[in-house]
Amino acid sequence: MDIIDTIKEQIESNPILLYMKGSPNQPQCGFSARTVQALMQCGERFAYVDILSNPEIRANLPKYANWPTFPQLWVDGELIGGCDIVTEMAESGELQTLIKETAAAQAAE
Repeated sequence: MDIIDTIKEQIESNPILLYMKGSPNQPQCGFSARTVQALMQCGERFAYVDILSNPEIRANLPKYANWPTFPQLWVDGELIGGCDIVTEMAESGELQTLIKETAAAQAAE
């Protein structure tokens, strides 16, 4: 399977997906750590992909997403953004609303 197909499949099959450096318990960079914190405060489960152990994804996702940096938060198949955007959304309450609505929709399926 082509790496772009793998990325598409990950994004389609995980309503809340974070591409990050490391894991939520062991983030490998400050931006990933802050993004994870913001997501965890929403209280819903989310999937993640460690791009450090997936170099092909690390190399190809920025082209696919048209977003050069990590972490990347994807919700319902759409790129939300990186650390700054996620942190701002968390501060304004938008992130919690988005994550809860997405999780509720998923539970209803």
